[in-house]
Amino acid sequence: MRHRLAERGVDRNLLLLLPGVAFLLVLFCYPFLYGLQLSFQPKEGGGPLANYRTFFTDPYLRETLWITLRLAVPAALVNCLAAVPVAFRTRGNFRGRRLMITLLVMPITLGTVLTAQGLLGYLGPTGWFNKILLNLGLVDEPLGLVHNYWGVFASLIITGFPFSYLLTLSYLTGIDPSLEQAASTLGANRVQRFRHVMLPLLAPGLAITFCLSFVLAFAVFPSAQLVGDPRGSTHVMSIEAYQAAFQDFDYSLGSAIAMLMGAVMLVVVALVMLWRSMLYRGSTGGKG
Repeated sequence: MRHRLAERGVDRNLLLLLPGVAFLLVLFCYPFLYGLQLSFQPKEGGGPLANYRTFFTDPYLRETLWITLRLAVPAALVNCLAAVPVAFRTRGNFRGRRLMITLLVMPITLGTVLTAQGLLGYLGPTGWFNKILLNLGLVDEPLGLVHNYWGVFASLIITGFPFSYLLTLSYLTGIDPSLEQAASTLGANRVQRFRHVMLPLLAPGLAITFCLSFVLAFAVFPSAQLVGDPRGSTHVMSIEAYQAAFQDFDYSLGSAIAMLMGAVMLVVVALVMLWRSMLYRGSTGGKG
């Protein structure tokens, strides 16, 4: 029996999975299942689906879904599109490469709160950016770049680009450079090599990069509070879930909103994975 189990991969080495499984059960499965069943226990009664019905029938609550999507989808797209040319430029060995990569990923060390504070000092009405524009005579009054949609969008770009860049660079450096060289030998120019060789190989990695960037942006909370308009244009779902649970003490409604956030993220990820499978079905050739 022991030999039969070992042939199927069931041996003592399988015990190494126990810490990971325990971590997953304690920190993900249990909270998720608890929140799911709590969402079906509305505070005011009305049936198990009352919280979900309240969310979709209340225009103020329903609008948070579209506000969050209008922030998360463009931010994820910009991060992915901006990461591709930068990753192409830094994939080879050149003098100062390590320094450039360090500078590009440095915003990771700042965090969302410090990034928001920096944006308030730089893009605010009395910030450096507006002062430069006023002194140059390009504008007559300071531009409104914070405490609105654009302030949160800028924060998502600053904090999300390093992750997109590192993921894209990892996939790109894993593609065999001889493929591009062979296409060049056969007469393909730079655009053709990118369109017909590199992009199909990079597409699966870009899909994963977009999904992770979208998930990070969709769960935005500190930026929407600090550099956004939490009662208006940046009243995202995470803010409403927090207010429902910890200000109105309606934990059931807060759990329902959190479940809806997870459902929306799963739908978007599923659509991206479907697009990836339709675009390219072969091996990526990358490390990811």
